[in-house]
Amino acid sequence: MKRLLGIFLLSIVSSATLAQNFYFNPLTGKDSNNGKTPETAYKSLNKVKKIKIKPGDQVLLAAGINHWGQLKLENFQGTEKQPIIISTYQADEKVNDEVKNAYATINAKGFYNGISIVNSQYLQVSNLNVTAPDGFIYDWVKKQSKNKKSPMRIGVMLEASKKGTYSGITLDNIIVNNVFFNPPGITRSIKETHTANGTESYSFGIRAFARNGGKFNNLVIQNSTVSNISHTGIKLNGKKATINNVTLSNNKVFDIGGPGIQMSGASNVHVYGNIVKNSGSTKDSRNWGRGSGMWTWGSSHVLVEYNKFLNANGPADSAGFHIDFNCDNIIVQYNISANNAGGFIEILGNNYNNAYRYNVSINDGYRVKKKGVASQEGKTFWFSGFVGKDKERHGPYNSYIYNNTIYVKKEILSKIAVTRVSKGALIANNIFHIVGGSKAVKGDQYSPETTGESHVKDILFTNNVFLKESNWPKSILIQDSAPVFGDVQFANPGGTNLADYIPLNKALVENNGIEIPHIVNDKHGLFKGLTVKHDILGNPIIGKPDMGAIEISKAVQTK
Repeated sequence: MKRLLGIFLLSIVSSATLAQNFYFNPLTGKDSNNGKTPETAYKSLNKVKKIKIKPGDQVLLAAGINHWGQLKLENFQGTEKQPIIISTYQADEKVNDEVKNAYATINAKGFYNGISIVNSQYLQVSNLNVTAPDGFIYDWVKKQSKNKKSPMRIGVMLEASKKGTYSGITLDNIIVNNVFFNPPGITRSIKETHTANGTESYSFGIRAFARNGGKFNNLVIQNSTVSNISHTGIKLNGKKATINNVTLSNNKVFDIGGPGIQMSGASNVHVYGNIVKNSGSTKDSRNWGRGSGMWTWGSSHVLVEYNKFLNANGPADSAGFHIDFNCDNIIVQYNISANNAGGFIEILGNNYNNAYRYNVSINDGYRVKKKGVASQEGKTFWFSGFVGKDKERHGPYNSYIYNNTIYVKKEILSKIAVTRVSKGALIANNIFHIVGGSKAVKGDQYSPETTGESHVKDILFTNNVFLKESNWPKSILIQDSAPVFGDVQFANPGGTNLADYIPLNKALVENNGIEIPHIVNDKHGLFKGLTVKHDILGNPIIGKPDMGAIEISKAVQTK
């Protein structure tokens, strides 16, 4: 028995020691080397395709150096206990501190993708920089592309294109910056910017694409930065939950020509601690120039919390966060949404049991509809029944909107739209501090929603604080049954910090919230429950909740 145990332990040690490092250095390496030491490093990234990578192996790129081309990782099969590592190594101990702290840079000049991960699993990719600023693609690469009409350029591409589930891929500390499909000088037309998702070739930062029966499971993208991209920063492309169990955390996405983060066909996703700034950016003429900080489509059970969605721009959509159609169980909580052209709350049709709660919105929805400039009004609050062009609108269903703090400065006309086909909604305990005017508008995807018989029902709209009676126009289909009017007296209205929106009017706010019930005829509620234990600042909720996103007594003590 002891002999068998010894053999078993020896086999474990042997398998671990068999793991091999492979080094790449374009300055000192040669592809005729064996790549097994820094002194015998390979030269070109293309060599990766010609060596056998086993579980536990590491592919290491020299720091502070441009590695030209594409790093393609196809059919790399690590294991849960022995993932394959792709990262940076310090090539020269004598280099200066700037280089010593740098990542290896993959310059994808001539290629569509900087890093391409295809039908692989249990990979940990970290500490790499990807760029491709000039828009050049080799002719022989173009001929190999299956997408002849509108090919895309992608910093990091993850593809599940064969039947099966590919698990355990982690991207950590990846920098994708200045990746463009087109050369400088290309300008997008107004017509192109007004299309739903763009029709031309663009670049994406990080994109996961599941198709042909391929699925992703346990995908992590964390601590990474995506900037100066012509379309979407981080994009998940699936269908009917083909991308499952995803974590997007502590990423920075900024100066993006399209949406900051977008997901389709994803399920069981946790999005937290991210900063998305300047989505829909027009700073580069190659950018699409439109996009929400984040939006979901056809996705389920997504928790979005502790993020900042700032300065979204564009002629349509371009909210801080919006829930596009065909989603269910999307919870948006504990986020800051500020200065987004499209607005704050936007829920489209065929959506079920979604929520905005305990968020702070600052000056969202400032966009003004104008022919040739903007096709949609910016909106503070929007329930839309839109489910696709020329399709009959319906929903959203069972939408929970509670304990949000909404501040709109005097210079912005607050616009509100509620579709006549919305069914099931709870709107309570919110602070609508709208300093200027308010206006009821129609939903306006492609064309304003037609008038007709209202099918709105199962609405509990009660106990919200409005700065003044005109904050919620009487012409809107739904009205607060027990509104409260008054100035909550924010600590510093117009500021950009959460502490600026601590109400000082305790009599109006403290313990005046209602407990949140299920909507009539809704048996499901929210997948994380209707009751929360703390506010956006982490202060505990004891007894009845306060109005808005901040528990006033605890906030004042810990300010």
